[in-house]
Formats: sequence, C-alpha cells, structure tokens
Amino acid sequence: MQGDTDMCEANAYFKENETQTLIMEAVDKVEPDEDGIRLVSIFGEQKFVKGHIHSLSLVDHKVFITPA
Repeated sequence: MQGDTDMCEANAYFKENETQTLIMEAVDKVEPDEDGIRLVSIFGEQKFVKGHIHSLSLVDHKVFITPA
C-alpha cells in the first residue's frame, strides 16, 4: 500500500508444550536449511536453530518453531 509505514516483521519463538521462548525479534526472513531454520532480522542479525516450523500466527506476527 502506498504511504503505509506499518512495520510487519515477526518475532520467532521456540514452542514446547504450552511454553513459548523468544528466539529473535524483528525477523525479516525465515529460511529452511538442511538441519534446521535460519532466521534473519531486519538488522542483519542471523541465527540458525535446529527445529522445524510448528505454526505461524500472521495476525500476531509470530513464528513458532519446535526444537529438534
């Protein structure tokens, strides 16, 4: 949308049972890798986590990852 300045990056969390643990804020990219997932923030910070995507909450801007 033209003129729309809302930021919509997500936060990534490990999800184990009902517990959510923040992995990274302001996630811009979520990329699958052979052994897990690479997260890249809007600031260029990168993290590699072993696990798989559990679910996405697009309205809440959350990525849930189940640890391997």
